[in-house]
Parts: sequence; structure tokens; C-alpha cells
Amino acid sequence: MLQKNFFTPKQIVKELDKYIIGQNDAKRNVSIALRNRWRRLQTPEDIQKDIVPNNILMIGPTGVGKTEIARRLADVAKAPFTKVEASKFTEVGYVGRDVESMVRDLVRQGVKMVEEEKKKEIREKAEETVDERILDILIPPIKKPVGKAESAFSQVEESPEEEYDLNVKTRERFREKLKNRELEERKIEIDVQNQAAPGMGFVGGGMDEVSMMNIQEMISGMMPKKAKKRKVSVKDARKILVEEELAKLIDMEEVKEESIQRVENLGIIFIDEIDKVAGHSSKGSGPDVSREGVQRDLLPIVEGSTVNTKYGVVKTDHILFIAAGAFHVAKPSDLIPELQGRFPIRVELESLTQKDFHRILKTPKNALTKQYAALLQAEEVEIEFSDSSLEVIAEMAFKINEEIENIGARRLHTVMSTLLNEILYDVPDSITPGTKLSITPEMVRNKLSKMVENRDLSQFIL
Repeated sequence: MLQKNFFTPKQIVKELDKYIIGQNDAKRNVSIALRNRWRRLQTPEDIQKDIVPNNILMIGPTGVGKTEIARRLADVAKAPFTKVEASKFTEVGYVGRDVESMVRDLVRQGVKMVEEEKKKEIREKAEETVDERILDILIPPIKKPVGKAESAFSQVEESPEEEYDLNVKTRERFREKLKNRELEERKIEIDVQNQAAPGMGFVGGGMDEVSMMNIQEMISGMMPKKAKKRKVSVKDARKILVEEELAKLIDMEEVKEESIQRVENLGIIFIDEIDKVAGHSSKGSGPDVSREGVQRDLLPIVEGSTVNTKYGVVKTDHILFIAAGAFHVAKPSDLIPELQGRFPIRVELESLTQKDFHRILKTPKNALTKQYAALLQAEEVEIEFSDSSLEVIAEMAFKINEEIENIGARRLHTVMSTLLNEILYDVPDSITPGTKLSITPEMVRNKLSKMVENRDLSQFIL
């Protein structure tokens, strides 16, 4: 759950600024929505259930940061997050994905998130247990010899005292070696649980996704788990056995319970391409009926309803929904009135300018220039972009967007890939480790000139 010293709206915006350039209005609104979730959890329980989240509708062209804002918001809150495309859903009764699947996706993310957190808490304990298991395989323990009186009645011949002491000392030495990772490449034989359940299909009437998953899980639980022997290095054995040990130590019922609670109170669902299911003003056409059907199926989920999942029943009343669309053809008012009312906060995102492109290349923590520098650093090659070269890259990307099709910041990926294609191909054969490369404005113009010149032909390339 949200901690007591949770981010203030200004701090949330500051966090988003590390990754997203511009779009201050959108950042402001999502930061308020996120802080309101913390505020709600501080209110008395009798009023908590009545405070519903203010869902947000983002309107703006592709590549301006709609998805990134929602994803980074979830990272700040450490909240379960899932992104879906409204155009992939079909009305109930048609073949395809039903809208409830978005909640099931969110719960899966929540379970995965909580499970990872629990694993971190007990990993050290699991690793200690696994090291002992590996030690038992490398140097099997010997029984401590019993006294003479006992050995007279014992039918099993015990090891002598000297052999036992030697075994203890050897095991201690090997325990230290395991701890210092000195035996990582040594091969050992381990028993691996084969948990892969066979895929099953059912012939006949339709069956919902939850029932199918539950039946498969039940049959898989009834089938005996077979262990098979594998010869692997100590390093690989540790990975396999640690996962097995973690699975034993984690209480999955507790994980499910905490996951559902987190999903219900903190979950964020990002519905992209909402404009694709918005009906047009002309009535009577088949596709419009289908679009309206998807909207009507979405409505109870967004309003607040209960959804059955394989992990339990989930209430959607306090899940934050962020919808987004370009709305080039349809308008937000083309959505059914009831759904419009469930997205009270509307934010228009601005198209990116040439200056924005320059800042996107330079400022964010995950800037493309930093990503490419890290990739080449793996080959021990250093690359440097001068500020003037970044200005030229931004200018050309902006120009191509204007003259071909505006795909926003995604255009920078194409431009950067074209610019560095030859360098990435030549490393490390022609460009050897230890080389320092500097990208100049002249180099940018030479590499990208053909891309700009061929813009008239690009519209005919599929």
C-alpha cells in the first residue's frame, strides 16, 4: 500500500519530468489523481468507499507521451499497471477479447509484483538453504559415530571418528568456497521438478476464461509432479534450486489476498485507442453498433463492478482508468454519454515542437542518446553527441514528421537508427574497442540527407 511519506503532486511531476518532456497539464492532472488515492486511504473507512477516482481522458496525437505518462505514474506509485487497446475488444457475444480481460491482466500484474516483493524478502534465506543442498551433493554428510554401547546394538556400521572429523572439515571448506563463488563452473547432478502442465482444449460449448484456467489448474494439481535428473553447473543449479525454494517458502494465499487489495486500491488501467470505439454521428451502420457495444461493456467496469479472476473476485470501483486517443476522426463527444461522464478529467496533449525533440534527445534519464552510448559502451567504444548535432537531429526529425506523417517522438527512433546504423555494424570489427567517436552536425546531415530527400517516395512504400 501507499507509504505515509508518499509523493506530493509537485514531487510526482518532478519524477515524471525525468522521463517525459513537456505536457505539463497532463502531468499536473495525473499527479493530483495519484495523490488523491493516498488522501482517500487516510480518510475514515465509512467514507472511503464513496470517494471514487477521477478517471482521465487524454486527447492527443501519437508519440507525444500519453502511454509513457501512465506507465511512469504506475512506477512512482509502485502500482499494478496494464495497458490495453480498446480496438482489440469485441462486444459480448462476438469472438474476441472481452473487456473483463483487462482486469484479469491487471490482477496477474499485481500477483507478479507482490510475489517478486515477497521473494526479495526471503531470497537470502532461500540462498542459504540452497547452498546447503548443493554442499550435500558435493560432499555428502557422514553420520556422527555413536558410542561403543550404542554401536553394539546398531546393525549399521558407523564411520570412524577420524573419517567423520575429516568430512566436517571438508564440508566447512567447501561451504566457504560456495560462499565465495569459487565452484560456479563445477558440474553437479540435481533433481528438477517438471511442473509443465500439458495444454488442454475443450470441444463443445463456450467456456469463459476463468473457468478454463481453473479447470487447467485443477487438473495440473492432480497430476503427479515428475522429477528428472539434470547435470548442470553449480551456478545454474543455484538459480534452479533457489526458485524451487522460494516457491516453497512463499504463502501464495497471502500473495493473492495482498495482490487483490493492491489492485482494488492502487491499480491503473490505461485504455489506448478509445477513439477507435467511438461511434460516428451517422447511424445504422454495423461497425458503429459494435463500437457502441464495446463502450457499453466498458461502462460497468469503469463505473465499478465485480470481476471473477483465477485469483479471486476483484472490485473495480477504485481502479484508476486513464483512456487515450488521437480523436482525429471521432470526437470525445462521440462516446456514449454515460462513458463520457466516467472520464471527468480531460487533458489535451500538445504536439511536440523541434525544441521538444532536442530536449527529448538530451534531458530524460532514458534518452535515446544515453541508450546508444550504453550499447556501444558494452563494446568499449565511447560515443559523444555535440549539442549542435542534437539540434540538427531534432530539426530533421521534426521536418520529416511535418512532411510525411506526424508520429511524434517515435520518429527519433527511426532517425537515430539510420544515423548510427553503419557505426553499430562496424563495431567491433572495423571500429575497435577503446575508440572514441564524436557525432558532428556535418555527419548528421550527410547520413540523414537521403532520408529527407526520399520523403516523397516514402508514401508509396508499404
